[in-house]
Amino acid sequence: MAKRFDIDAVMAALGKHFVEVKTPIVDLIQVQTKDPFKVLVATILSARTKDETTAKASAALFEHVQDHHDLRKLSFDEIDRLIWPVGFHRQKSTYLMNLPDVLDKEFGGKVPSEIDDLLKLPGVGRKTANLVRAVAFSLPAICVDVHVHRISNRWGYISTKNPLESEMALREILPPKHWLDYNSFVVAFGQNLCLPRKPKCSECPIYDYCARIGVN
Repeated sequence: MAKRFDIDAVMAALGKHFVEVKTPIVDLIQVQTKDPFKVLVATILSARTKDETTAKASAALFEHVQDHHDLRKLSFDEIDRLIWPVGFHRQKSTYLMNLPDVLDKEFGGKVPSEIDDLLKLPGVGRKTANLVRAVAFSLPAICVDVHVHRISNRWGYISTKNPLESEMALREILPPKHWLDYNSFVVAFGQNLCLPRKPKCSECPIYDYCARIGVN
């Protein structure tokens, strides 16, 4: 039987275990820049794309683009060529083509920091909005992707049906001191140990705390 779930102990164990593991995209972006515009663009590119690919595409684009004025000067084909091979690159090129006008018309050319405002931008969902809020503005945010949703439920920490429900549930029970690190630690955990189909439970640093819901 699993121990009583202790989020402080779990976060400490994950932080220690994954200190040298390949860095998730939220941290890669934070190392590269804290400029809100660049963080926004990089997170838009990161959707359904491997972290290494996102990092390379962002670097290629930022050789030509420093702000939304520079982005406006590029054609669709130029943007598409620079960000390839991110997933759904043509759709993301359309988002980036439309982004400068929305920023100017709605927010005076500035990237907003509030979730509801960020959601008005092309290509921005709740995960992207929370990433921008956390990385660019160092404001409390819980970034929930498939790893965070799946693993938080596998632990038995929450019981939800989708990432939006998971975000809302985590906002209620996750101590604010862990909000900024939760995505980084849990994503690294999900990519390296707590795999969807064959989790490496024998190597898990928090095995004793996990309810292993859905694990045969």
